[in-house]
Amino acid sequence: MLLQNKQVAIVGGGMAGLTLARLLQLKDVDVKVYERDFSRDIRVQGSTLDLHEGTGLEAMKRAGLLDEFYKHHRPDASKMLLADRKLNIKFDEKNFAKITAETRPEIDRAPLRDILLDSLKPSTVVWNSNFISMEKEKNGWRIHFKNGTSAYADLVVAADGANSKIRPYLSDIKPIYSGITLIQIDIDHAEKNIPQLLTATKGGKIMCFDNEQMLGFGTKADGSIMAIAAFKTHENWLKESGIDFNNKQQVFDWFKKEFADWNEKWYELFTNDEVTFTPRPQYYFPFNQSWETQENLTMIGDATHRMPPFAGEGANVAMQDSFELAEVLTNGKFADIKTAIAYFEKDMVARGAEATQGTLENTERMFAKNGLEQMVSFFNGVHQQ
Repeated sequence: MLLQNKQVAIVGGGMAGLTLARLLQLKDVDVKVYERDFSRDIRVQGSTLDLHEGTGLEAMKRAGLLDEFYKHHRPDASKMLLADRKLNIKFDEKNFAKITAETRPEIDRAPLRDILLDSLKPSTVVWNSNFISMEKEKNGWRIHFKNGTSAYADLVVAADGANSKIRPYLSDIKPIYSGITLIQIDIDHAEKNIPQLLTATKGGKIMCFDNEQMLGFGTKADGSIMAIAAFKTHENWLKESGIDFNNKQQVFDWFKKEFADWNEKWYELFTNDEVTFTPRPQYYFPFNQSWETQENLTMIGDATHRMPPFAGEGANVAMQDSFELAEVLTNGKFADIKTAIAYFEKDMVARGAEATQGTLENTERMFAKNGLEQMVSFFNGVHQQ
């Protein structure tokens, strides 16, 4: 086997990194995951994930974790409402939730991460390992972390997300701004903090569109929600806005001005005491990116094919990266690691480009002047298939 007597380091303990670690351990590969979080007890934020057949679900199947996944998936989370800015419901098809729950079942990020973590050998994940740099050593890399420790690996896999610190060791291609910026809004104890919104939206998730803007949120099993306020704007908006996103009143003042005439029930997102705001300009990598393959370094997930979240493809593509990379490194079909990685990277870039293109098409649909009309038509079409 190509990885016999070799140490693999995966930098990043998200879904892609943990999935890859599980798949490699099933083939008796010596692997460590270096994660910047201080422990597994750190709260996992982010939206609920829907795993797709052939990608995310296939990864769980290959990892032998499909039964565990279905113990924790959330059928009710598949319910989708579409509404206008006044919260008038324009799409509420109960059968749609049933269809999507079967083909794209949803799960919160925290239980999915727990499933993956619990599947790994003890001490696989090295917590509090915030990557700062690495240099070549022997035939591999010496990796340095912010806590003062270092580690050697024969093969390093960058799974450290959209703002990957390892990607520049492979490629200097820069991401492209999509034209959309979103504000991520995380709220604990939703029943207490946004009661009117929860009543109006009937649980599940809702997306509202108007005039190149979007508001939406999804509920999670722990009683929290993640909402987003997304809008078309120029790339430097965040810097030029001058908004302190730790100042709730400043964010609320901005919202009332820029989302004027939206239903006042949305104000609950900004006026409760358990809310945090995170601005996220949305970028993507070009479709035709390429780099020189290395024998001791590659990358997966958002580090490779960053894209906006408006089609639910990011996590699924990342998890497919994991099982495709594990396969080429362990199937015995390649003469050496570099040849295996070259094959994987060519396929990965093509797959990522296709997913990115579809995501951008969906983004254009959502943020058109008639975005609500287009999205209602789209979901009606999906339901009729």
